[in-house]
Amino acid sequence: MITVIITYVVVGIIAGILAGLLGVGGGLVIVPMLVYCFTAQDFSYDQIMHLALGTSMASIMFTSISSFMAHNRRGAVRWDIFKRIVLGILVGTFLGSCVAARMSTAFLSVFFVMFLYYVAFQMALDRKPSASKELPGGVGMFGVGNIIGAVSSFVGIGGGSLSVPFMIWCNIPPHHAIGTSAAIGFPIAVAGTVGYIYSGLHKLNLPDYSLGYVYLPAFAGIVFSSVMTAPLGAGLAHRLPVRRLKQVFAVLLAVMGTRVLVGLIF
Repeated sequence: MITVIITYVVVGIIAGILAGLLGVGGGLVIVPMLVYCFTAQDFSYDQIMHLALGTSMASIMFTSISSFMAHNRRGAVRWDIFKRIVLGILVGTFLGSCVAARMSTAFLSVFFVMFLYYVAFQMALDRKPSASKELPGGVGMFGVGNIIGAVSSFVGIGGGSLSVPFMIWCNIPPHHAIGTSAAIGFPIAVAGTVGYIYSGLHKLNLPDYSLGYVYLPAFAGIVFSSVMTAPLGAGLAHRLPVRRLKQVFAVLLAVMGTRVLVGLIF
């Protein structure tokens, strides 16, 4: 059990740094590591992925606060964009989490692996969309928020892998896109957490110390360490060669995705 707790803390350290550094949120690391930990603790297979997604969302609430505050101090958060997209984010994430809670662990695992490969491919090539568009109007922003929120709830992330490319495509400078994405991660995490708690409240055979599909010991360990390291990641984002780091992270994502996929097959 001590090893598992230490793992939760280490996962939080990595997640916090990544949330601030790359604007992708820590969920891409948190979810597969939680799946590993929950499997080692002999949790019910049918609930492992749901618990991993719900716990990831809950922890991102605190990681995103620490991250976006650090970015905001550097003037990198576009609050005008945040206000225009937040309603769509809240609706899409809550409904998405309620739907995801009814999906099988196998389906959610395959969806997560495919998303990991997508993000890895995107990062490895460092493809940036042509900045040739403007932000859409109110209805358009609501729709985009719905999509970002729904997909994020299915993979337990803060949405940066989708919101950052979208904002760059709409002529938002990269540092502003990353900072604003960190702020958007908070309503995604709140709505997703509420959805996963609500959907899991009356489920049987959940492990002790669970609140719906949020496993509180893992949540506490990850939050404790990630809140302290998110500002470090945000600071590094303004000094390190982020492009090279993204390529290294892409390899890590591909390895994690393959490991999850092999686990599903065998």
